[in-house]
Amino acid sequence: MAATIELQVNGKKLRASADPPRSLLSVLRDDLDLTGTKYGCGEGQCGACTVLIDGFPQRSCQTQAGDVVGKQITTIEGLERDDKLHPLQQAFLDVGAMQCAFCTSGMIMSSVGLLRRNPSPTPAEISRFMEGNICRCGTYPRIVAAIGKAAKVLKEAGK
Repeated sequence: MAATIELQVNGKKLRASADPPRSLLSVLRDDLDLTGTKYGCGEGQCGACTVLIDGFPQRSCQTQAGDVVGKQITTIEGLERDDKLHPLQQAFLDVGAMQCAFCTSGMIMSSVGLLRRNPSPTPAEISRFMEGNICRCGTYPRIVAAIGKAAKVLKEAGK
């Protein structure tokens, strides 16, 4: 039975009529019209659906909406500030780290989590951390380069 749940998404309180066991991914996309988070495999294996829950990357396809009530949820739509892209978003564009871009939001959200934990990762550390995110186009070297570039930009900005 559907209930009204209140979620903290991208700094706003949003309400949705949804069964608490329903996936966070479907609530974000279908009820809240936040379609930047993608449905990939539906099994938490590809990373396309990655969002941040209280600052940590989590697969929204495997997360029940009722389990994140009261937690801070950040989607790709919530990264830009004052009409400026997040440094990771900008780096992905600058480096051309995408072709079809289906995986890009999940890659970016995972890498935000990485840089919060490790602000100066080596290319090997980036590759290891990002192993759970699949790029169908195989742009992995450019993804690693984009994350490295964003890490430098954030470090220079003191963030």
